[in-house]
Amino acid sequence: MIPVLLCSALVVGCLKSEDVRPAVVPVGNFSGQFRLISGNTIKKTIDTIKTNIKISLSQEDESFTITGDTSIAHAGSKGHYGINGNIIGFIDNTLSVSNAGKSAPVINGKAHLNGIYLYFYNGNVLQMRTVVGDTIAFEYELKRVN
Repeated sequence: MIPVLLCSALVVGCLKSEDVRPAVVPVGNFSGQFRLISGNTIKKTIDTIKTNIKISLSQEDESFTITGDTSIAHAGSKGHYGINGNIIGFIDNTLSVSNAGKSAPVINGKAHLNGIYLYFYNGNVLQMRTVVGDTIAFEYELKRVN
């Protein structure tokens, strides 16, 4: 047990606090692809529907808006968001009260940005993903446009 503790202490002692960079917060306008991935457990197939969307994220009032091609797989919407580490949560204000508590709902064939998502952002590329159950995934692959 003592060797394990000593090794842990050495590893922690060698880490420099300046090596840890704070997360870059996504703010601004983004454009790219949304993918709705769904699995059919009976047929054992995976279907992917893709569409191009635009997302605007305002840090000032923590609001978002989705526009772009909202005729295919993603609904146009607006609401609020918050960030904690590499988690980003959305509340879609366009959802009905009965659907507001659902994570990543698909209503009338269209996805809504609602619930908790893992995200990666490097200042240019914003990637977000969530999985609902074992049959549906939402993926966003976006680039900052300004």
